[in-house]
Amino acid sequence: MDLLILAATQVATPLTLLCIVLGTAFGVMVGVLPGLGSVIGLTMVLPFTFGLPQVPAIALMLGVYCGSVYGGSVTATILNTPGTPQSAATALEGFPMAMRGEASRAIGWVTMSSMIGGLFSVTVLIIVGPALAKFSLMFTPIEYFALGLFALTCIAGVSAGALAKGLMGGALGVLLATIGSDPVTGALRFTFDSFMLTAGIGLIPVVVGLFAFSEMFLRILKLDEPGMDRTTMKVGFSLPPWSEWRSRIGMLVRGSMIGSFVGALPGTGAATASFIAYSEARRTSKRRENFGKGEPDGIVACESANNAVTGSALVPTLSLGIPGDPVTAVMLGALVIQGIAPGPQLFANHMDIVYALFMALILVNFVMFAVGALGASVFTRILRVPEPILIGLIMIISTLGAYGVSGSTFDVWIAFGAGVVGALLRYFAFPVAPIVIGLVLGPMLELSLRQGLILTRGSFLAFLERPIALVLFIITALVLLWPMLRWLRSRRA
Repeated sequence: MDLLILAATQVATPLTLLCIVLGTAFGVMVGVLPGLGSVIGLTMVLPFTFGLPQVPAIALMLGVYCGSVYGGSVTATILNTPGTPQSAATALEGFPMAMRGEASRAIGWVTMSSMIGGLFSVTVLIIVGPALAKFSLMFTPIEYFALGLFALTCIAGVSAGALAKGLMGGALGVLLATIGSDPVTGALRFTFDSFMLTAGIGLIPVVVGLFAFSEMFLRILKLDEPGMDRTTMKVGFSLPPWSEWRSRIGMLVRGSMIGSFVGALPGTGAATASFIAYSEARRTSKRRENFGKGEPDGIVACESANNAVTGSALVPTLSLGIPGDPVTAVMLGALVIQGIAPGPQLFANHMDIVYALFMALILVNFVMFAVGALGASVFTRILRVPEPILIGLIMIISTLGAYGVSGSTFDVWIAFGAGVVGALLRYFAFPVAPIVIGLVLGPMLELSLRQGLILTRGSFLAFLERPIALVLFIITALVLLWPMLRWLRSRRA
């Protein structure tokens, strides 16, 4: 009890509360701008933490982290331009919902689901953090390969009606992920003697190109065509009634659990969790026929999952000192700078800091909800900008976002090239989300498969001897066979 009181007094200081509010608001702004993302946002505020006490510095970083994950879903919903890779899956249902005149309701679904997913992950962090960290240590490359293989099944979910095209897109994404240096031997592959390709194809430039640039290119072609008057389209903040939430509680909990589990595994991330949750929602929803047309089930699943990652990703970082992704790696560096050494001794020697972090994370999620609700009028002003000016602004901001990842003009060319390819694919009804899925999961799949084969001396059958991997393989097989089994059952009936 004394530790809780001490932690509460540390969080309740004016400086800490100010850091929470400013950090969350800045994070939402960073997430809204296409191409920036959590890592860049945290890097931008990192110098400001040097002169702050421990708790306010941690609160500032947590605010930027959570706010940026949520902010990317805002533009994904109203402009079909994901601000971050984590929000790419949200655009699949959020944007169609906005286009049929329910943008305010879509923002309500996004904001509430994000807050609940974030709070759920904090609960997981508080209750089962150390236990979940120990469980994550049981994951060898074999288990990571099985998890990545299961995650690939979501390609089928986002390619309904065009499965062959979706599989081709997923294969293209995995192929793009192999460009650069070999993760095991270091040999260069598919670089065509270009020094710029030795580092591979960046995820953010491709996401910016496939979604933001391709959307703008297609809009340029349709400027002279009659369509929805976006200047009269209003975006407010409208919470769906309890009657609509009641039937989606299971979807909300399932998405939060997926995000909490995936986030605790080093090297996965919110984008993976979001696509897995979307695939599960599409498979299990009673309203699966509405997917792709603006179904709230998909929004709830994606947003609860990608925001649940924010808390659970701190599990290996705090308990083991292992950063789960580039975002937590930056936060790990900030903790070390503040004189806090993450690892098993953190829970023994600095429990007051740990409890203060928990409380700050809870407050960040409530502030994030308030920023989303109060910022709805700002989103409306964005939509009232004339279409040609809006296209130009998004193109400029997206270009800066693609350039800001590594400060390389080559990434800008990658983004433009991905935009042209994405526009052509979308014109011919090819889904572009599978390309992102393949690019996200490709590196993990390749590295874990090759490391697993090294561990088993080239025997893939030995993968089935690992209980966790075997369970994941069985679940993957059931997901793939379920449509066929359902069809057979309907024919027998």
